[in-house]
Amino acid sequence: MDNGFQVRDRFADGAQFIGGRAQSGTSGRTHAVVNPATGEEIYTYELAGRADVDAAVAAARAAFPGWAGATPGERSDALHRLAAVLAEEADDFAYAESLQCGKPLKLSTEFDVPGTIDNTAFFAGAARRLEGVSAGEYSGDHTSYTRREPIGVVGSVAPWNYPLQMAAWKILPAVAAGNTIVLKPAEITPFTSLMFARAAQRAGLPDGVINIVSGAGPDAGEHLVGHPDVVMTSFTGSTAVGKRAAEIATATVKRVHLELGGKAPFLVFDDADPEAAVQGAVAASLINSGQDCTAATRAYVQRPLYDAFVSGVADLMETVRLGDPFDPDTDLGPLISHAHRDRVAGFVDRARAGARVVTGGVAPGAADGERGLRNGAYYRPTLVADAAQHSEIVQSEIFGPVLAVLPFDSDDEGIRLANDTPYGLAASAWSRDVYRAGRATREIKAGCVWVNDHIPIISEMPHGGYKASGFGKDMSAYSFEEYTQVKHVMYDNTAVARKDWHRTVFGDRP
Repeated sequence: MDNGFQVRDRFADGAQFIGGRAQSGTSGRTHAVVNPATGEEIYTYELAGRADVDAAVAAARAAFPGWAGATPGERSDALHRLAAVLAEEADDFAYAESLQCGKPLKLSTEFDVPGTIDNTAFFAGAARRLEGVSAGEYSGDHTSYTRREPIGVVGSVAPWNYPLQMAAWKILPAVAAGNTIVLKPAEITPFTSLMFARAAQRAGLPDGVINIVSGAGPDAGEHLVGHPDVVMTSFTGSTAVGKRAAEIATATVKRVHLELGGKAPFLVFDDADPEAAVQGAVAASLINSGQDCTAATRAYVQRPLYDAFVSGVADLMETVRLGDPFDPDTDLGPLISHAHRDRVAGFVDRARAGARVVTGGVAPGAADGERGLRNGAYYRPTLVADAAQHSEIVQSEIFGPVLAVLPFDSDDEGIRLANDTPYGLAASAWSRDVYRAGRATREIKAGCVWVNDHIPIISEMPHGGYKASGFGKDMSAYSFEEYTQVKHVMYDNTAVARKDWHRTVFGDRP
């Protein structure tokens, strides 16, 4: 499919957007963006270096006073215009997202792009409703109230699995609250972050409010996170890299928001709807080729349903169609790269020693109908059964189309197993019993627990994790906690020069 989107022409000026201007990087190193469905290099650009980060932070710092001083209504109007621009350019955004990530166009069209537009519209409204404690006389002699103020220049790092949505999740609450931002997208997927910044410029956001530096993590990323003029960093990615980002940020006493890895449990009780559980498990484990930190990765099924669940999931996985991301019949695209595909395959291959690969576990071969897949980073939907709870495939984040399924007996055991990983980003519980499901939502340690579904997110509700999955919230009004400074203002109401509490210093002297 070709919708007329010419990558090299679209980004001919470079993959940086600094102070309202597209430009080339200055690191002296180039990077090739590869279409993971074909292995073809589709765009080469010069990476951002430290000087580019410095320039982007300077542009954001210069823009901050004016943007912070804008009224909530003015910021809201700008974001409403941005939502309209995004809607006008939805087809281009969907095409670019699928091209750089390999995700099916129907996923980009029905999930990534409309979700981003909705997020933008939500924050356009939320910009006018930054809440605080009502003014009141809490001490008796004073009136107190709180102010929510923007904190300054935010330096954020976004991942490659949902480049457009993650850019929006970083940018929107920051700018809605009056901050300015420098965002570093993953260097392998820069297109839609750059397009988002350009759309914001067309919507009338001032130059310098949103800046994009496309560079490597150890260079541009670390310099951004540690920059002395950046007052907060928001990072989404692996737990290991998140720890490094936090280490750098805390050296300059920055505020830190981390959304890290996940290993979501999919807990099926014996009174669950079997068909719904099977359908839900396949969809939730394969969305975005499993490259989703909230994807279902560990299915725990109560023993009376276990065999039927394993059989049903395997049968349904085998109907999932791998193919060209731009073919409307394609269900599953490639993984982000051949190196990542090999990493995922390594997990499955090592699991064979102690578990059963029920279906999948291989890359497509040269069989009829698969010749066009051989150059892409494809991997078949994979179900692994009967692995040990402590095994690597159950405990480690794989980030691919792989679901491990284990049986459990009692409800106590199921909930214990669901909590038995370092992660706590998302989970789901499947039951027709409201009390059983309610217990699961209370006792599973995760930032989101779905009941009889797994994956849907909405702009009005927060997204964030427990434990090694990080802290802080994306989306929703709760995200403003990350991007605003709460200030207590207190007025004396007595007009008396000498206050009662002064006696603690002056004693009884007149």
